[in-house]
Amino acid sequence: MPSSLTGRTAVTFGFVGLFIVMMNETDRTCRAEDRGAAVRVAICDDSKKPGNGPANLLRILTPDSGFSAERITSEEIRRGRLDGFDVLIMPGGSGSKQAERLQASGREKIREFVRSGGGYVGICAGSYLASSHYDWSLGLINARVWDRAHWARGGGEVSIRMKDPGWQLLGRGGSIPVHYNQGPLMVPDDESSLPGYEVLATFDSEVASKGAQPGSMTGTHAIIRSMFGEGHVICYSPHPEVAGGPNDLIAAGVRWAGHGRSRARAGRSPPSKPVSSGI
Repeated sequence: MPSSLTGRTAVTFGFVGLFIVMMNETDRTCRAEDRGAAVRVAICDDSKKPGNGPANLLRILTPDSGFSAERITSEEIRRGRLDGFDVLIMPGGSGSKQAERLQASGREKIREFVRSGGGYVGICAGSYLASSHYDWSLGLINARVWDRAHWARGGGEVSIRMKDPGWQLLGRGGSIPVHYNQGPLMVPDDESSLPGYEVLATFDSEVASKGAQPGSMTGTHAIIRSMFGEGHVICYSPHPEVAGGPNDLIAAGVRWAGHGRSRARAGRSPPSKPVSSGI
């Protein structure tokens, strides 16, 4: 990441003490209850047959792994079907097209769902959608897109570097190869109504084609998480869900995102909400 962002990042995460303590408490509780109630997962997919992303997610999020996953459409979201789920996944594709298909009413349904304790998982396009960057974004997480002019920078295998919170939550450390295809280079935004986010992984290598400046991707944030109201939000820029990829990173993130609602259904009180002291 360019050095000009270093100070901004430090300011954004200056509140992190209490927030991280509470997040880590939730992580420990979530791991201890992995075999509890199945996490009910909605995967938004408007295609007639499952696209590659949704098909991979259905392969990973099985009953044997503690999930009950199914595809739902943007129209079903507008009709209120999210009430029957613990977590929504917005997969790869086009963030602006996802927003268009959801329409304003569907986007508000998602905000209401997460605000009231539902989980949100964004993958690539779904992370663009979750950000606070665009006028069509959901504004679920205080992130903007770095080098927006070169968002279509190409794809290929890159390495991500897990941070300590990412190792604790997702179960892996070090440098991990993962597929990337023009996902957002996430950096902190300055929306006063949203808490800062926690970095779980950064990009350790890059794709720099189609006019993208070499060096602009390395060090930006690849996986981040935060809270929106009572709900958990986690965003992946790359594609850990592809066949042969680090699929466990997705399973762990989805489990964390859906933890609040699945815990409540099992008759246990949800964990304490992380509290931000401000940005």
